[in-house]
Amino acid sequence: MADLFEYITWRGDIPFSQVPVNNVDALLFSALVYINFDGIVTTKPNAAIPLHSAADAFFALEDTDSRIRVKNDLTLLRTMAQSPRYRDIGLSFYQNLFIPEEETQFAALSFLLPDGSAFLAFRGTDTSLVGWKEDFNMSFQDTVPAQQEALRYTQAFAANNQMILRLGGHSKGGNLAVFAAAKCGLFLQKRIAAVFNNDGPGFTEYLMGDAGYLAMVPKIRTFIPESSIIGMLLEHEEPYRVIKSRQISLLQHEPYSWEVLGGDFIYADAMSSETVFMGNAIKSWLRSMNKEERSTFVDGVYDLLSSSGANTVDQLIEPKALLQYIKTIHTNNDLRQLLSAELTDLAKIVKGALSRRLSEKEIP
Repeated sequence: MADLFEYITWRGDIPFSQVPVNNVDALLFSALVYINFDGIVTTKPNAAIPLHSAADAFFALEDTDSRIRVKNDLTLLRTMAQSPRYRDIGLSFYQNLFIPEEETQFAALSFLLPDGSAFLAFRGTDTSLVGWKEDFNMSFQDTVPAQQEALRYTQAFAANNQMILRLGGHSKGGNLAVFAAAKCGLFLQKRIAAVFNNDGPGFTEYLMGDAGYLAMVPKIRTFIPESSIIGMLLEHEEPYRVIKSRQISLLQHEPYSWEVLGGDFIYADAMSSETVFMGNAIKSWLRSMNKEERSTFVDGVYDLLSSSGANTVDQLIEPKALLQYIKTIHTNNDLRQLLSAELTDLAKIVKGALSRRLSEKEIP
């Protein structure tokens, strides 16, 4: 089956005036924002550089590998820059914040489309340990810094441009897009045509009854792969569609694995039963803790991981890091007891859910 690159090849010569922004286009923009365009794309909301010019400037750099999330990002930028459908899109208002002491990782990029509309894309979690910590904070904080930055970004762009808006992102970026749309105010919400949440996590319970969020629900398009775990975390009110992926299990979170047919994704009938089981178990575990307990657990895990000196997720599994975890757990009795207690609770919840599942299967 086709993927994002085959979609660009197939649809690359069809202008937006003939075929407007669709679900796959939205995922392309949501993937492209993972690239670090520092020094290339303007940070101003009322200026832009064509995508093909930004690509030329990017590939002229010597540090391209350090500016991407995965190798496919390079292929994506090159392919889109060569495509008549995308090459002249304006890239604007690039923001990139990384503040470790505030546990903040945020980036956004605006795409100015030929039809006079704009797509505001929010970056998902990068490979930094700080970025992942901010994600974990979502389990006990009603808002995290990146969500507030996404709201300010949307309001600032809208104040300088009178375009129809679409918002979107992948992973945490999808969460940020939904949050910004929900909190930007009724007047601005009227200018938002759609919000694209590509396997982004939900929210704590407080947002579920929020008037701004409920007003946006009909405009939110949420997509998750069959084995989605991240996209099913926390709470959602909006409906979702399940997408087929070339990968398995957690690897299906990778957008480059999502299957495409024509101008849309290939959809599955439902999530896999195993994913539903694990998702419900994790939600039950989180609900068994109050916000203070969630905070203590997340901080404990972060302290353990950061004790190795790792700054990125890739460094977490290096041999020296693994040895340091063992040493930290051995010497820090409070941390050892905390992790043991919470993980034991999770194991009990999974065991209980599994027993009920097996019992239900035995009922004739």
